[in-house]
Amino acid sequence: MSLTKNPVSANQSSSVNRAFSKQAAHFDEDDAVNPILQAWRRQIYSHVERFLKPGNHLLELNAGTGLDAFYFAQMGCTVHATDLSVEMVHQIEKKIIESPTRRVSCQQISFERLNRLEESHFDYVFSNFGGLNCIQDLSKVTQHFATVLNPGAYVTWVVMPPFCPWELLWLFKGKWREATRRFRKGGSLAHMEGEYFETYYHSLAEVGRALGKSFELVRCEGLGVLSAPPSATRFYQHYPRLHRALRKIDLAVKDYFPFSQWGDHIIVTFKKCAIQ
Repeated sequence: MSLTKNPVSANQSSSVNRAFSKQAAHFDEDDAVNPILQAWRRQIYSHVERFLKPGNHLLELNAGTGLDAFYFAQMGCTVHATDLSVEMVHQIEKKIIESPTRRVSCQQISFERLNRLEESHFDYVFSNFGGLNCIQDLSKVTQHFATVLNPGAYVTWVVMPPFCPWELLWLFKGKWREATRRFRKGGSLAHMEGEYFETYYHSLAEVGRALGKSFELVRCEGLGVLSAPPSATRFYQHYPRLHRALRKIDLAVKDYFPFSQWGDHIIVTFKKCAIQ
């Protein structure tokens, strides 16, 4: 995604739907050839697998083409994959047909309308790679958790936080707007696939407030604390040793404050209290 000064569409949901629907056809191919993204996905899975167990009923928000959904299904979980994008859901439907499974179902729905889910009583809620950064008020996502989640359920969200050391490097190129975009409380205008929509950056504290007192934090770690993000493939190709060194530092500090709350993304897991 790139920043732009052009006016955003009046309808955020429609813009996001169109942008990610346009991306759906080449999403899996782009993912497969990006080594940074693949390494990040492995880190995310390692985090989730501390809490997700075979037999769990998992709700995935902004599921994309179902890459994560089918991975968790292979673990023995039952996954209901949801996404706002019509074409992303269509890709999941194609995969279900091509590789018949009863462990994955899908539904085209906004994460603001979870009261309209076709399934309920989930043991886990998962959202990957900043899908929730398309909404300003996270409480609109969590407002129905009391009725759709089982006691003791886990929530793991991978969101973009307000502070990313890598993006501050834009200052050395005189790109003040790009370097400071995460600090704007009103969101930053993003451009993807010819569509414009707002992106909002969420701290660990914001996630906690949205979930409320019935949830407790169990783990938070930084993702891409110092190393290059998936969009910086040229850096990865030109400076592979430096990237590997920065990645090693990432893995060494990711669990320690403040690095656990910094990075291109953070991986945050909360648990719903068994007694309400």
